[in-house]
Amino acid sequence: MLLTVTIKDVAKAAGVAVGTVSRVLAKNKTVSEEIRTRVEEVIQQLGYTPNSLGRNLRLNRTDLIGLVIPDITNPFFAELAKHVEMMASAEGYSVLLANSHDDPAAEQQQVQTLLGRLPSGLILVPVSESRIGDLVSGTNTVTVDRPLKGQTLVGVDNRRGGYLAADYLLSLGHRRLGYMGGPQILDVARERYEGFISRIEEFQQQHPSRSFAIQTVDGNFDYRAGEELGNRLLRQQHPPTAIATASDQQAIGLMRAAADIGLSIPDDLSIVGFDDIPLASLVLPRLTTIRQPLAEIARIALDAILKRSSATECKLEPVLVERSSTRAWPA
Repeated sequence: MLLTVTIKDVAKAAGVAVGTVSRVLAKNKTVSEEIRTRVEEVIQQLGYTPNSLGRNLRLNRTDLIGLVIPDITNPFFAELAKHVEMMASAEGYSVLLANSHDDPAAEQQQVQTLLGRLPSGLILVPVSESRIGDLVSGTNTVTVDRPLKGQTLVGVDNRRGGYLAADYLLSLGHRRLGYMGGPQILDVARERYEGFISRIEEFQQQHPSRSFAIQTVDGNFDYRAGEELGNRLLRQQHPPTAIATASDQQAIGLMRAAADIGLSIPDDLSIVGFDDIPLASLVLPRLTTIRQPLAEIARIALDAILKRSSATECKLEPVLVERSSTRAWPA
């Protein structure tokens, strides 16, 4: 019969108290190097495996981190999940991933389920503040991309990203511009739009005599919305010569709409996306976009969960990535 080695067996063999073994397992620095080495050698000799579940229940936490995202089919959130999982694993943590499907009720249920697993923390891309604000109150929580009152926020400076997109298209000589925004109930969508419009307004003030036109539409961040909104913008009598979008998915859907009516990119239409998802560099023409530094966002969010950072808000600088979906427009 196979006998289970207990922490008491380790303590007896090492000639120390059970509490000392526990401190060694917890990497407590109050244990001397000599005793730590002796206990670790006994653990290896006896093949002792700590009962992590029991220990974690006593500590009211586990070596788990919960991650709740709105839509796993969205490449932006899938990429975020990949970075969080890889970095957490390197720190000895496992990640429990939940998908809220952009549904506040589903989000509430998922968060409640994760909290029942006693995670060390939650990384959350919230759908609705009203349903989960109180639920995560007092929990070690960090939000990504979207704010939640009372919780640390990690994301990109969305206004700056919208500003960069407008500034770039203006620098190429485009004067008939379109903007495809995201759902305006979301702060990130409003901020990207506001940043874009603020640069346009600056330009108009600086060049009051130049003719200028801008058309705006908004919808979801996905491919279908990009195609549908693109048809609305491109089938007008005087369509834009350049369009900035609030997501790369929209931009790729817009490419399809342009192709369907025989427009060439970038000869007839320049397009700028937002996010720099992996597909942005694979579509043809390769998509010019505003990059969000996702790996850095994931690292900062994880550091906040592990209490390496006390910042209540961290907004990173977006970067314009110039590829082949844009070109200069003749005056």
